[in-house]
Amino acid sequence: MNLRKMQARPLRRRALLLLRAAAVLLILFAAAGCSQKPSDTDLTEWEHVVRTVTPAADLTATPTTEPTADPTGAPTATPTSAPTATPTTEPTATPTPGGTPAGRLVVIDAGHQRKGNNDKEPDGPNSTTLKAKVTSGTTGHFTGLPEYELNLIVAKKLQAILLERGYRVIMVRDTHDVDISNSERAAIANNAGADVFIRIHANANDDSSVNGAETLCQTKDNPYNADLYPQSRKLSQAVLDALCEECGCKKRRVSETDTMSGINWCRVPVTIVEMGFMTNEKEDRLMATDEYQNKLAKGIADGIDRYFSQD
Repeated sequence: MNLRKMQARPLRRRALLLLRAAAVLLILFAAAGCSQKPSDTDLTEWEHVVRTVTPAADLTATPTTEPTADPTGAPTATPTSAPTATPTTEPTATPTPGGTPAGRLVVIDAGHQRKGNNDKEPDGPNSTTLKAKVTSGTTGHFTGLPEYELNLIVAKKLQAILLERGYRVIMVRDTHDVDISNSERAAIANNAGADVFIRIHANANDDSSVNGAETLCQTKDNPYNADLYPQSRKLSQAVLDALCEECGCKKRRVSETDTMSGINWCRVPVTIVEMGFMTNEKEDRLMATDEYQNKLAKGIADGIDRYFSQD
């Protein structure tokens, strides 16, 4: 072997060793670069990614419950039972000097209702005589207007006049679809401590020529409330006089009777106002008009004024 070949071998070994060392250094440098921690910005982005891909089912927070409002806008609460009488209505005006006493309470009963109730009740406290609780009343023989409708029309007009004059008013009913017996109607007036109880009705007779207005009250010997006879008689007379003056109708009489449940159960002064006969053509047609209904209401109101002015 010649000398040149012998000198080249150590050089090649050194070159290989250097190449191997360089490769190792490159590997180590790469590994060191991969192990570098991400910046704070990078960490925030990772967290964002994790949050956005977290399944909804894994969330532990309980979602807020939405209100269960009625889509119609009606309240969801269960309404309480409707009262059988309209609450006390306050006057809308102060009485003029020399006019109505302020704060007097008038309970108005528009007689009858759309559907009668033929169940029986005593016609007075502790009475053994039973009568139908309430009827639907008569009907205009020429107009077809039901009495229960006419009674409520006039009762509401009377309410408006009394409020304007400074009275307080309770309406026993302000709709036709009620079931209130005659004794219950009296109880409403009694429990309210009414100063007077005005019951609005219309009359009927087999004789179509019979006409005119009248009022009813108990007799002085009534077994249930004879002590109220003087006040009820005075109220009945005052209302009858004023109504006939206003309407120009025939004045019949104050009829005293102990057969009316709605009177016998009363513990306050009471009158039943029979405004006219629905079996008489002239009165039936008149009572169906707005003009005459206004006169009836004003006449009754004037009678109430007159009653209190006599105190």
